[in-house]
Amino acid sequence: MSTAAVRPRHGRRRPVEIGKPDKELFGEGGVTKRELADHYRAVAPAMLPHVRDRPLALHRFPNGIFADGGEGFFQKQLPAHAPDWIGGVEVHRGHGGDITMAVCDDTACLLWLADQAVITPHPWLSRTGTLEHPDRLIVDLDPSVDDFALVREAAADVRAAMQETGLAVFVMTTGSRGLHVVAPIRPELHFDEVRGFARRLADAVAARRPEAYTTEFRKDKRRGRLFLDVLRNAYAQHAVAPYAVRALPEAPVAVPLEWEELNGVPSARHWTVRTLGERLGRAEAAGGDAWHGMARHARSPRKAAERLEKLERRSR
Repeated sequence: MSTAAVRPRHGRRRPVEIGKPDKELFGEGGVTKRELADHYRAVAPAMLPHVRDRPLALHRFPNGIFADGGEGFFQKQLPAHAPDWIGGVEVHRGHGGDITMAVCDDTACLLWLADQAVITPHPWLSRTGTLEHPDRLIVDLDPSVDDFALVREAAADVRAAMQETGLAVFVMTTGSRGLHVVAPIRPELHFDEVRGFARRLADAVAARRPEAYTTEFRKDKRRGRLFLDVLRNAYAQHAVAPYAVRALPEAPVAVPLEWEELNGVPSARHWTVRTLGERLGRAEAAGGDAWHGMARHARSPRKAAERLEKLERRSR
């Protein structure tokens, strides 16, 4: 049993025990549970602002990523055995009834999740006080083929379209195949309205390069084009957290980027648990990561939608 003492936000020191710390969660010779916990402890200062006060869907792999078909399972209900210091929030799921989901506000919680073999935490796009009104908008760039150069081009095109509507725009590798282009927004509109705006924006981007991009949900209709996915902009949907580990060989990590460095990134899996340390050190020396202070750049989605409507009228 390994114990890591951390200082949560409220100032109390709390020991978090990591059971079976040498268990290899990523196959033989791969990242261990101890390494997973050490990773989340190292990234906590940069990661917590993006998960704090949000419901979390927990992607768990108790037997490792290659066991049980390699799918693991999503746990949305806060585990009954969770310590009483793990936060929770009750959310409504329509016909599925209400459930209590985990809320992770400090480093101790991230370490406890790692002990539970939660490889990837997925936060909602809204906060606990405004569950039906998101404060982030995401366009997920999902390539049909392994073509990261096209993904980078799509990110630039989505960024330009968002900026035309007055939004501030950020980008992150997903640790899988693509990029997330993200705009912080004020929680003014319901998820349905934000999703409608995101779909119109994505349609506009796709219309400019119909040979390269699509908003078609069905894979058989994409015909090799990159999918501009806005489906995460809906109530009870979620997205991979910044600095989260993905359940893939070599344990790749989702990493926020500066726009200026995007062209030098060769793939969405460029950084892993074992290679991220140097980048974290550079970010700390520079005064913070690429998404530091993102919330301060939140803009009005209502005004952005009005600007988009004007742009649409001009293009008719």
